[in-house]
Amino acid sequence: MTEQKKKKLIPIGIDDFERIVEGNYYFADKSLLIKELLDSGAVVTLIPRPRRFGKTLNLSMLRYFFEKVNQSRCHLFDGLKIEQHADCMKHQGQYPVIWLTFKDVKSKNWAECYHLLRKQISGEFARHSWLGENLFSPEREQFEKIRMGEGDLADYMHALLDLSRYLEHVHKAKVMILVDEYDAPIHAGYLNGYYNEIIDFMRVFMGAGLKGNNSLNFGVLTGILRVAKESIFSGINNLRVCTLVQDSYANQFGFLEAEVRAMLTYFELENKLDEVKRWYNGYQSGSYKVYNPWSIINLAGNKGVIHAYWVNTSDNALIKDLLKRCTPEMKEDLEVIVKGGKVTKAIQENIIMLDIEKNDAVLWNFLLFSGYLTFENYRLIEDINYAELLIPNVEVGTTYKTSFSTWFAEGSGMRNYTKMLESLVAGEMEPFQDYFMKFTRETLSTFDMHGDEPERFYHALVLGMLATLASTHEVRSNRESGYGRYDVSLIPKDLSKSGIILEFKKVNIKRKETLKTAAQNALKQIEERDYETELRARGLNKIIKLGIAFLGKESLVLIG
Repeated sequence: MTEQKKKKLIPIGIDDFERIVEGNYYFADKSLLIKELLDSGAVVTLIPRPRRFGKTLNLSMLRYFFEKVNQSRCHLFDGLKIEQHADCMKHQGQYPVIWLTFKDVKSKNWAECYHLLRKQISGEFARHSWLGENLFSPEREQFEKIRMGEGDLADYMHALLDLSRYLEHVHKAKVMILVDEYDAPIHAGYLNGYYNEIIDFMRVFMGAGLKGNNSLNFGVLTGILRVAKESIFSGINNLRVCTLVQDSYANQFGFLEAEVRAMLTYFELENKLDEVKRWYNGYQSGSYKVYNPWSIINLAGNKGVIHAYWVNTSDNALIKDLLKRCTPEMKEDLEVIVKGGKVTKAIQENIIMLDIEKNDAVLWNFLLFSGYLTFENYRLIEDINYAELLIPNVEVGTTYKTSFSTWFAEGSGMRNYTKMLESLVAGEMEPFQDYFMKFTRETLSTFDMHGDEPERFYHALVLGMLATLASTHEVRSNRESGYGRYDVSLIPKDLSKSGIILEFKKVNIKRKETLKTAAQNALKQIEERDYETELRARGLNKIIKLGIAFLGKESLVLIG
């Protein structure tokens, strides 16, 4: 075998520990996580970390270390740090393990979510399919019902408890429960209107499996956030939570600088270290500084190309939803952060999702624990934890300057931003016309308006401004590709207010259009398409129609 063939591979998107070891993939040795877990003595441990921070791989490693199977897996840990600890190695292969991952349980409605939950749970029962023949009736019948996906809601709610009892009965050993991304379906439920249903399910599912379960040895959960005990962990008094601000497990998730340096050297990219530091370093994890593993692995896989790898792995829907609701004061703080500054905020490690709309502090904690911010100078002041929040690195900074700029106007246009929106929703059209034209003139100077489809920039800009109104208005939009026009409807939640229809049109110079004729054509489009019918059907009696034309960074607003 040639030296080239022996060189380790780069594990992009691979999070199965056995496959990484046996497939000759490069990985950072995090096996002392096992020792730290055993030494902690905790019955149930929750470790929240941002996306793509190695959570699934680490839980997979725990599974392959602890799980009792017919064929030994001890060889997977040959040469790793944990092998030097004989007191830990005696636990290898000694326990039945329940392994669940909910990272892909992200559905638009409760029925789809419940279907995916059932599929995950039934799949884990199927992984232990041999159990059925070792159980007595009616346990065997109950086991087969879940395995075949034929149980009812109550059956699946208690499936974690039931499977742990079955495993202990057969193995004569207490069970390890590993749940990856436990909160993914909760985020989806909040976003898509089935929060109560998923909370009710998870409260029973987790509570039965982790609280007062005599078959449980210990359990480990990972996710992005610590959802408050009042939501799903009520009564689980044996729960230990280890977040980013604590030292427990702080060096086991994310790459330390020494690990990054070793990987870059191995793949002959050590000359990139300074640039890699600037782009990807900066996450505070307890007393450690760590890098996002996903970005480093992808950088190595792309031969050192610097790119915003992590920020492209999610649609960030929950963060965007929260940003729509934030107060003017928070917008000002976000401006400080985007410009490279810091803001001091109270740190709340537990999140009650339904408080999101009531408290800006919840959003700050979402941004921190989701990886969009990091912290410095964590301290306790009068029984409240505070920290300075800031953007961790250049990569994450690109998120604010691209994705978040969709929602908030930046630059000099901010001077007219608030007044412009206030006049719009108040129906004060003359001030709105003035503020809007000033705002677009100042803000659009930052865009390249000479491409083939400049209306895309206008649309993104306008929706970004109007997203601020999401708490008081439903914002509806439609774009007709190829025609240079699109419309936005503002439907107030207070039906005594005015509904607003805005039709946008790019000036067609080839047809000798002017700003005025294009704006007139936009108003004509509103009438011809009868856009106000939907608004009247919603119970609105007052409707304002605006035709808005663009030519470069110039605009004109006409009132219908």
